[in-house]
Amino acid sequence: MEKTGKNATLKQSLDSTLNAMERVVATHKPGLKPEEVGVVNFVGRGIVRLSGMDSIRAEELVRFPGDLYGLVFNIDPGEIGIIMLDPSERINAGDLVHRTGRVLDVPVGDGLLGRVVDALGRPLDNKGEVHATARLPVEREAPPIMHRDPVTVPLQTGIKAIDALIPIGRGQRELILGDRQIGKTTIALDTIINQHDKDVICIYCAIGKQSSDVAKSIAILNEHDAMRYSVVVVASGEEPPGLQFVAPYAATSMGEYFMSQGKDVLVIYDDLTRHARAYRELSLLLRRPPGREAFPGDIFYIHSRMLERSTHLRKEYGGGSLTALPIIETEAQDMSSYIPTNLISITDGQIYLSPNLFQKGILPPIDVGKSVSRVGGKAQLPAYRAVAGDMRIAYSQFEELESFSRFGTRLDEDTKKRLERGWRVREILKQPQYRPIPVAEQIASLMAVTGGILDDVAVDEIPSAESRVREGMTRHLAALCARIYQGDKLSLDDFNAILNTAKEAIRGMTGTGHANP
Repeated sequence: MEKTGKNATLKQSLDSTLNAMERVVATHKPGLKPEEVGVVNFVGRGIVRLSGMDSIRAEELVRFPGDLYGLVFNIDPGEIGIIMLDPSERINAGDLVHRTGRVLDVPVGDGLLGRVVDALGRPLDNKGEVHATARLPVEREAPPIMHRDPVTVPLQTGIKAIDALIPIGRGQRELILGDRQIGKTTIALDTIINQHDKDVICIYCAIGKQSSDVAKSIAILNEHDAMRYSVVVVASGEEPPGLQFVAPYAATSMGEYFMSQGKDVLVIYDDLTRHARAYRELSLLLRRPPGREAFPGDIFYIHSRMLERSTHLRKEYGGGSLTALPIIETEAQDMSSYIPTNLISITDGQIYLSPNLFQKGILPPIDVGKSVSRVGGKAQLPAYRAVAGDMRIAYSQFEELESFSRFGTRLDEDTKKRLERGWRVREILKQPQYRPIPVAEQIASLMAVTGGILDDVAVDEIPSAESRVREGMTRHLAALCARIYQGDKLSLDDFNAILNTAKEAIRGMTGTGHANP
């Protein structure tokens, strides 16, 4: 009798256990597979090392407790190195890590226009969720050579010294470099502002910058109504280094979506010096072997594989273009250091900003002699080539001549005339920040100074004379302005019309004598 009671109790316990298991199975989705998890062994600043997950793949996204995410970076025997895309302070040794089975991707589409997002596409502007058209992987292969077209369309920056002497084409990669705090970001923002009527989508990627500096840049873009066709991707210096490393690739993927739709895109990376430092920090923390200046051996590759994605596609592959303006910082004017030489060899030219010119008040402080565009000249408007064809060489010669003349040597009349002309060209090339100048007005200014119209105007009155010339061009030669925009070549009659208009505009200003600056 006692044995029978025990059997009944055991049967009830088994039935209860089976019912509980059935309820658990019923609450789970059909086809559920066992999940592969890892265990955190070590937590550092921006990195995590874990064990387990033997079948994990490179660049796979993993999830930590609290919906924190990281990216698989190192796969070593017995250990996985993860770079964190979220703060690592809330992660502890022993925490379980879950695979997601997907690579890192970002939202793309028109819903990003006018928005400020982080490197993962999460909104930072308190405007609600980003409505994405699709999602694209952050790391993508560059378009094959056979899918690319020559660079034939100019990208106007609105800066006279660049558009005339160092032109940029749509699909080109033009490096902006110089010492800190001399106007590199200003040139990039000027270029964005100048695209307001050019049908170009702009992406500004801030890497490792202070949040206050990024806020100022966004305020400038809003002030000039440039955010309506722009996207700002921010990975500030306060963010984990992993997010700073991922940011420029994310910005490139966002731009590639628009390029595949046949649109022209401008991507600005500000700046890749901090990007390289973030990668160096991650690599050293994950025990990758250091090389020159403690940078790992693949530092060249991380930038080349990103900038190679900038191109002009053939029509059958979308027909759009992606222009890259990477910015880097030099130290003590040293262009021959490791990261600058890497990027100079990757890009199609460079715009060098000189601190010496900056200190003299020559703004923007573009050193024409050390700057070059290896592609943009083929995409330059014919009007520029006619006006500024010899201007670059003549201006470089003037700078050498000016240095020589400071020794107090007696100069002949021809040399004095060349110096006087050079000083006026320099004044014409000066330009206030955030005030890009239309193409036709640039042509009028350059033609007035190279044609000798301003030779009798004092150097300190050149800005006033230039304003009159630009106003006369837009008021009296509107039809010619339209033809210049369309890419028509200038005839002899057009030259004479512009020169005569410039003469009339500055009438009454001549005869004020020469002035040595």
